[in-house]
Amino acid sequence: MSVECGIVGLPNVGKSTLFNTLTSAQVPAENFPFCTVDPHRGVVPVPDPRMESISEIVKPEKKVPTAMTFVDIAGLVKGASAGEGLGNQFLSHIREVHAIAHVVRCFEDDNIIHVMGSVDPKRDIEIIELELCLSDLDAAKKRADRIERLAKSGNAEAKAEFDVLSKIMENLGKGIPLRRHKELLKGLTEDRFLTSKPLVFVVNLSESEIRSPSERTRGWISEVEKIAALDSATVIPMSIGLEQQLGTLSEEDRKPFYEEYGISEPALHRFIREAYGLLGLMTYFTAGVKEVRAWTLKRGSSAVEAAGTIHSDFARGFIRAEVIAYADYIACKGEKGAKEKGLQRAEGRDYIVQDGDVIYFRFNV
Repeated sequence: MSVECGIVGLPNVGKSTLFNTLTSAQVPAENFPFCTVDPHRGVVPVPDPRMESISEIVKPEKKVPTAMTFVDIAGLVKGASAGEGLGNQFLSHIREVHAIAHVVRCFEDDNIIHVMGSVDPKRDIEIIELELCLSDLDAAKKRADRIERLAKSGNAEAKAEFDVLSKIMENLGKGIPLRRHKELLKGLTEDRFLTSKPLVFVVNLSESEIRSPSERTRGWISEVEKIAALDSATVIPMSIGLEQQLGTLSEEDRKPFYEEYGISEPALHRFIREAYGLLGLMTYFTAGVKEVRAWTLKRGSSAVEAAGTIHSDFARGFIRAEVIAYADYIACKGEKGAKEKGLQRAEGRDYIVQDGDVIYFRFNV
């Protein structure tokens, strides 16, 4: 399952540095607007401690984590929806992704130009949201114009869609993102709209303020959190510069820095997991001496759908799924112990897979 999260924000807020740190791709991250023009894509493994725990028991020849794709999208500016700063091109890149990570600058540095001349997270978020709303408004208006005559002729389906589009345009005209009114999107193609995409905010702090933010920085973070609450979005504070530095060190060498900054793991790991979760995704595992592998699945998927993520033949010839819950697998120290305690279950094709399930599929083609 290929899923993409687009990294957006104003120029010079840390987007490309975040992308570089995620992917070690070394995309240019220069101190001027529009350094990134074409979107860069990088496939990133999703950190999951459960895979390590399963592997400690199985001791496989290899481990294969699940992954998702991050896309570094060039910085948007005020007027992007009207084409400013190659805006139309950049907005089209956002339309192609499944979720959005909005990087917000919450640090001052005279050596790094702010495109608006000052640091103001609330203003910066509103600029991006307004441009996305205006782009969606244009898309909704074009669709409404195409079906208006049919709607007025008495076609019930066209009239229903036209009425919904009218409500959508009203909200967008007020600068209200569509993710705040998801009920309006029923029956429509949600991917058409930028502001319907799930969202996470990355608050980019200076290295010195990670451990003890100043009153001003706490105020900035609070402003972002208030906006995020309206969108049911997560806020992840991090120093992208610090994360980049830590990414060059071995796990052992990182430990003193984690202790110094009072963190248990890289904020980057939490960010990747949040982006993964935004899309309603979960992970199930297959485990054997050849490999332990994590598989991506939509929440609410059935056993036969899970089988199909491995190979279409698994779904076509599905017989049963032999399932062990993750907690039982660990407690029983693997498949053999779970079987002995009667904790491995035979499930049919309609079984709803649970996050963390360890599954062996029986099939015949």
